[in-house]
Amino acid sequence: MSVSALKDSQLTMARYLRDPQRQPAPAGVEQRRLQIYQDLVYNNIEGFISGGFPVLRSLYQDADWHSLVRMFIERHRCHTPYFLEISQEFLQFLMQDYSVRECDPPFMAELAHYEWVEIALDVSQEELPEAATVDNMLAAVPQLSPLAWLLSYQFPVHQVGAGFRPGEAVEPTYLVVYRDREDEVRFMELNAATARLVELIRDNNVATAGELLAGLAGQLSMTEESMLAFGGEQLEQLVAQSVVLVTNR
Repeated sequence: MSVSALKDSQLTMARYLRDPQRQPAPAGVEQRRLQIYQDLVYNNIEGFISGGFPVLRSLYQDADWHSLVRMFIERHRCHTPYFLEISQEFLQFLMQDYSVRECDPPFMAELAHYEWVEIALDVSQEELPEAATVDNMLAAVPQLSPLAWLLSYQFPVHQVGAGFRPGEAVEPTYLVVYRDREDEVRFMELNAATARLVELIRDNNVATAGELLAGLAGQLSMTEESMLAFGGEQLEQLVAQSVVLVTNR
């Protein structure tokens, strides 16, 4: 078989395995063998997606779920050969290439993103540095942990489950999802003021905690004294949970 003929044969097989209902089967391969390949491809991909998005999966009837996975396999062109990155490809499909159906919850894409963040942090190769000892928290330089992500959603995706499916967004939900020093992925719900503080810390390199809090006081029309009391307490909690890292300046 020539190289071009081999390539054509492989592409025919690939098209068939992606969409066996509409694409012609490759010639010369018995149906029993084709079914084995078809089941292997689908079951592997579906298994990784179900395992990566267990809450999303729990919201669907079997037929609707498998229809969604079929659409992903048929329509999305993955840019990675690694199974661990299928979840990221599935998220991209939902956010870029997918048309919502009546059976899909309105928070579908946000929930999928939240579950994907948990996966990404769980498998991240980043490591937390040793915790620093500081004499004065307000004089220290705070930075966001490389294993902490600040997130904002229209829906309370961290509460979604079989017993709670919000129909519409009410107010923004702020979360920080992080991996702690025991390598457990956790989340913390934040109010708007604390979320803004974490955002300032995320973008910080040289300012002390006291300087950041003084600036935040002006943004929120609060006195510096009350902000230092409120923000100092919030900062200590974030440091204790390894969401924020501090160093002496």
